[in-house]
Formats: sequence, structure tokens, C-alpha cells
Amino acid sequence: METTYNVKIYKILTYKGARKTTYTVRWVVAGKPWREPFGTVALAEGFRSDLIRATGKGEAFVTATGLPVSHRSKSAAMSWYAFAVQYVDARWPELGGNSRKNTAKTLTAVTVALLRAQPAQFDPVAVRTALREWAFNATRRADAPRDVVAILRWVERNSLPVWAWEDTERVDGVLRAVDTRLDGRQAAAWSRKRHRRILNVVMKHAIRRRVLRANPLPKGKESTAVTRTSNAVDKRSLMNADQAAALLDWIRRRPRGGKRLHAFFATLYYCGLRPEEAVAMRVQDVSLPEPDAADQWCELLIHTATPEIGKQWTDTGEIHEQRDLKGRAEGETRTAPGHPALTRVLRQHIEEERLKPGDLLFQGETGGILAGSVIRRAWRGARKAVLPPHVFDSPTGRRVYDNRHTRLTKWLNDGIPPAQAADWAGNSVPVLLATYARCVEGQLPDLKKRLEAAGDLPEPPDAG
Repeated sequence: METTYNVKIYKILTYKGARKTTYTVRWVVAGKPWREPFGTVALAEGFRSDLIRATGKGEAFVTATGLPVSHRSKSAAMSWYAFAVQYVDARWPELGGNSRKNTAKTLTAVTVALLRAQPAQFDPVAVRTALREWAFNATRRADAPRDVVAILRWVERNSLPVWAWEDTERVDGVLRAVDTRLDGRQAAAWSRKRHRRILNVVMKHAIRRRVLRANPLPKGKESTAVTRTSNAVDKRSLMNADQAAALLDWIRRRPRGGKRLHAFFATLYYCGLRPEEAVAMRVQDVSLPEPDAADQWCELLIHTATPEIGKQWTDTGEIHEQRDLKGRAEGETRTAPGHPALTRVLRQHIEEERLKPGDLLFQGETGGILAGSVIRRAWRGARKAVLPPHVFDSPTGRRVYDNRHTRLTKWLNDGIPPAQAADWAGNSVPVLLATYARCVEGQLPDLKKRLEAAGDLPEPPDAG
């Protein structure tokens, strides 16, 4: 921490704008100008008086912050690593498994960037693993193995204090570090945006605990310019009917668990469910019509999601975490219609598997929740076997989630009102339209006819 006694304090600058008046305290520390705006003259005079009082006492000013040493907060005595560990412990009970995991990833990248020196005696990957999987996991930290403990003790000794966040150059360096992958390439936009969001929450916590005076992260356009993202679905990821049929048929004929997996993927495709919603369904959540009924549409009741998190991040020690539906109030449910083709698949599936009403609709080989690794492996195998090489290498159906994207797009293309499609999908109408608007097609001829039917301007009277 560099300090100086070379300080000059100027008169308060008053600026009368159209909406409000701003009072700015101006001072110079070691030749570097500093400014602090206030909404009232009393606040500005109080802050300026504090600066003058500090110079009168012969107090040194910190060159990185422009403030007297006495103005520095608790950050002077606390290392960033110690604060990050305290933050994790404070927030752990409030966060879900995914949030805990993402927080650990962000804090790991920041902590590595805030080391006095990079550890030459430890493998960089081992350091990151020790931080992510042990230091920033409230339930595992106490059980860390010896090699991990050695790494964490080194990190604790070499971690910069929290006041490093008051140095703008240091902040810029940290943000560059978290925006960069281990291979040196820039991280994906959604990843950078997630890091910023988590860091802002961490900074607010530091301010509430009086560890920092203000949020040091960039604000406004400066913070969003490099993290602009789009939630719109890539049109290339959608499957046509022939591709979807071929993929489902290959999965059905798969030697190991093919029929069970076929019923699962058919449900994703025909009803647009999220995978974590489908694996949580029970047999009693499916309403099947009588075999001789004229209407063979079934109905699915969706009320729970069980995303795959990892047992080290859940309270139960299970790989999956049970939660309410995404974007819905606690305990809220929704329904989705199932095509008659799906009705036939599910009826046969329930009969062949001899499932009871309380059983999971889609089970793993041992009767538990269908594992994400099994789902992804089956889907990848189907794509590789069915799709031509150039299509396999393309985004077409690359993710299991693309079954949902394909169905929601088809609903919109078939003329289903957005409000109804959004209700079936578990989205809001604005999110649905923003996500799938670029994929809607085939309606232009009909729209042209409507515009023509609306008529044109009347012909002007003959001037002659």
C-alpha cells in the first residue's frame, strides 16, 4: 500500500443541472486528481472537512484510493480469501445447488487473480480445484485432504487484502482474468455476464458488512458492453420432422434401455418439457385417455424439476436437487398437451415397465432418477448414427434441450397463440417471443394476404 502526504484540496464545485444540483469535492493526491459528487452541499462540506482534518493531523493518503488511511474500511485487515470464505458460509443456506456451484467458480477465478504471486510449487489446475471444490464449499471445507489444505494455506498467506478492490487498475485486471478461459481465449458472453452478476452480489455483501465503502465494479454501459448476450435460439439447432423421427426411432431400437429412453425423448419432443422436468414426473402426472376414446390426446401435469447438480453442492448429498418450476411461484403447476403419438408411446411404456401411479415415469436401470450422463450419451449416439457427418457437426439437435426448442418453435409456426404456447412451455410471453421470434417462419404468405385484404389508400380524384 503506497501512501503520500502530497495532498491539495480545492473548493467545492457546484453544478446546477436541469433536474438537480451536484456538489463535487475536488482534491489531488500525489499529482492525481480525485472527484466525489454529492447531492447536497452539507454532505459535500462534511466530506471535504474530513479530508482537511486528515491533512491537519498529518495523516497519509493512500495513492490507490485518494483517501486518508483512516478512511479505509475493514478491508485493511482482511484478506480477499478470508472474506470470500466468509461470504460463502453466510450465503450457503440461502442458495440452491447451481447457485452455490456458480458462486464457487466465480470466486475461484477472482481469488487466483488476487494473489500476490502465482504458486510455482503447485499445479495451477490443482489450485483452482482446491478453491472451487473445497475452499468455497461450506460442507466440504473441513474435510479437505492434506494436499488441498497445503494449497489453501498458501493461498491464504498470499491473498491480497480486500482493499485491492479500491484500486481501479487492479479491478480491471481481475475482470480481465475472470473473462478469460484457461487456454487464454475469451470466455463465452453468457459466462462473463454470470461472473459480473455474481460479483455484484458479492460487492453488495461487502458494503453491507462495511468491508468496502462502495461497489468498485464498472457501471452502466461500461459494464455491459463486453457482456451483451442474446437468449434467441439459433435457428440451425432446430430439427425437421424427418430428423426427429429418425433420432427417436434409433433410440427406440437401442439395445440397452432403448424403449425407456425412447419414451423420455418422445415426451421432450412432443410436449416441449425441460429435461429436469421430465425426469421428475410420476406416472400419476400423466392423464391418458381411454383406448377407445375419440380424442387420443393425453395431458401432462408438470409441478417439479430435479436438475442434476452434483452431490457436493446439495443439502441432501444427492446428485439431483428438487425444486419448484423455473419462473413460477412456489408450488405452482402447469399442464401440457401430448400428441396422440405420444399417448401411444406412454401407454405402452407404462404397461411394459409395469409402473404404478407413484413411480417415476422415466427411471434409470436401478429404478432411480434417470441420469443426465445416460441421457446425453444416448442422444449423442443417436445423432452420430442417424445424421450425415456435416449435419452431425452442425448445431442441429446438438443438445438434448433442442427437442424443447424444436417443439416450441413448431407450436408458434403452427399458429398456436403465444400466450397459450407460453403457458404450456412454462415461459412468459415476452421471454417466449424474444427466444423464438427468429425461428418463426411460413406465415409470410398468409400475412401478405391479410395486408392486401385490409386495402390500400383510395385512388386520388382525377385532376382533369
